[in-house]
Amino acid sequence: MRSEDDLLSRLLDFLHRSPTPWHATANLAARLEAAGFRRLDEREPWSLTPGERVYVTRNDSSIVALRLPEGPLEALRMIGAHTDSPGLRLKPNAAQTAAGWLQLGVEVYGGALLAPWFDRDLGLAGRVHLRHADGRLEGRLLHVDRAVATIPSLAIHLDREANNGRALNAQTQMAPVLLQGGEASDLKGLLEGWIAEQHGLADVELLDFELGLHDMQPPARVGVHGELISGARLDNLLSCFIGLEALLAADGRQGALLVANDHEEVGSASACGAQGPFLGDVLRRVCERLGGGPGEGSEEAFIRLIQASRMISCDNAHALHPNFLDKHDAAHGPALNGGPVIKVNASQRYATNSATAALFRDLCREAEVPVQSFVTRADMGCGSTIGPITATELGVPTLDVGVPQWAMHSIRETAGSRDVAYLTRALTAFCNRAELA
Repeated sequence: MRSEDDLLSRLLDFLHRSPTPWHATANLAARLEAAGFRRLDEREPWSLTPGERVYVTRNDSSIVALRLPEGPLEALRMIGAHTDSPGLRLKPNAAQTAAGWLQLGVEVYGGALLAPWFDRDLGLAGRVHLRHADGRLEGRLLHVDRAVATIPSLAIHLDREANNGRALNAQTQMAPVLLQGGEASDLKGLLEGWIAEQHGLADVELLDFELGLHDMQPPARVGVHGELISGARLDNLLSCFIGLEALLAADGRQGALLVANDHEEVGSASACGAQGPFLGDVLRRVCERLGGGPGEGSEEAFIRLIQASRMISCDNAHALHPNFLDKHDAAHGPALNGGPVIKVNASQRYATNSATAALFRDLCREAEVPVQSFVTRADMGCGSTIGPITATELGVPTLDVGVPQWAMHSIRETAGSRDVAYLTRALTAFCNRAELA
């Protein structure tokens, strides 16, 4: 129990310190470096040694980490996740004023549930780019970790239909209030002041930013016996964290990889998204340096490596909701704390097939972990993950699994506390697995 408590403590800390994909990637990288992983630069030649542990980032928001085997690189046990979550992002010219208030113009990132964003204490975080006095340009992370904004609800006395399914307009009704009496010109000064406060930088000019709002309520264990985890961005930082824990816990005898892509929530079509070339670029360079046997370093060697490998795409699953039982197929309602969920869709919205599902069921048996299945109702649409995209881009045999959760895409989501250890154990067994066929 102590080890599981420690695992959850690390998870809550990671969630709290990762309000954006850039922060999540930086925190993953810091854990990797503390464990002896060496950072690679995509702009430089790579020198790799069997048995080495390395990682590489792209756009500061996506990361690939590898444990290279001591022997020939014949197969990789790949774990996939994504670093981004739905939310509210600031527009480039975000400052606007109304009724004596400086407000922030926002756009919705991904398929966010909008109603839970109202009446929250909101902080601000993301990436900024600066020009120093000597003309040098630099990117920095910014995390305003205190309540500086809120989106106030309209009183029900002025909107009697508020509880009758009224639609929300993100353009006109969701601009956060930031500063009473503020002018539009004040925003740049506020941001530069927060940058100076956080980084101790003087005489810098803010050139551009990618910033979003985040809930200031910290993640927590909930329930009489702490059986729940509640917090922001569980989809999909929970999978990033579990994948990292499994990679670090692996015995190192097999080749293993963690990829956490940005931009899954908006389709994955970017240079660092799953539909982009990032993972393929990394794997081709690794194969060129370490691929063994005939055709070493060739496209043939790369294809052999991919076909001998397996990918487990980890993205949270829809748990059975006690207030909405009819939203699930009667035979496929995953329970919180019931173990990881194999996600299946006949139309390939998930990449699972019977061969990859059988492998995962055997891994769960080996790790003494319960396993569940999810199929959406036949009369409802189905979401997707990086799994089908990665399988399409690389050709790697793939399955989709995830921890069951409630309130997916809300500003605050809920999962089962025991499921964190369950999936970590299953993925650790995957990283240590000698035979993948």
